[in-house]
Amino acid sequence: MRITLIISFFLHLALILAFRNAFPFNWDKTDLRTYQVELLRPPTEGLNPEELAKAELSQSEKEEPTPEKSENEETEETISLDTKDKRYLTYTTLIKEKILRNWQYPAEAKESLMEGKVQLLFSIAKNGELVDIKILDSSGYQILDQEGLRAIQATAPFPSFPDQISVSKLHIKANLDYRLNIK
Repeated sequence: MRITLIISFFLHLALILAFRNAFPFNWDKTDLRTYQVELLRPPTEGLNPEELAKAELSQSEKEEPTPEKSENEETEETISLDTKDKRYLTYTTLIKEKILRNWQYPAEAKESLMEGKVQLLFSIAKNGELVDIKILDSSGYQILDQEGLRAIQATAPFPSFPDQISVSKLHIKANLDYRLNIK
């Protein structure tokens, strides 16, 4: 019996030593070093030189403090109506609710089973005035596109920008999706 225990002990020891690299034990209790990495700019592979220059320009504008802007100088930004940016979230939610109250599915389009998605870009001045509206991507049906334009025009004027929105003009991309729920 002693001989079997001794043989078993040495076999187990040999197995542990043989597999220590495959299954390492954490006997080494040295502290791990933690490094914080900060990306200074996004990757530039695949960008054409014009886009690269714009990206570098916008990055340098963010890093350097900007002087006071005169009231005549226009600042603009383009966002999605579904933005998650905290600066615009409250304002875009309010606008979206107002548009949804005016937006309808045209009866003729329903009867003809027309479906589609129209992407619109509309611009709002700081005082809430609708400055411009255009179709970026058509639904494929003029009646659906026109209803999207009508809904946004009917919603205007929009509320004035709150204090957290510092631009003088806001361009907003809106996707209006016309889908029928046929049962």
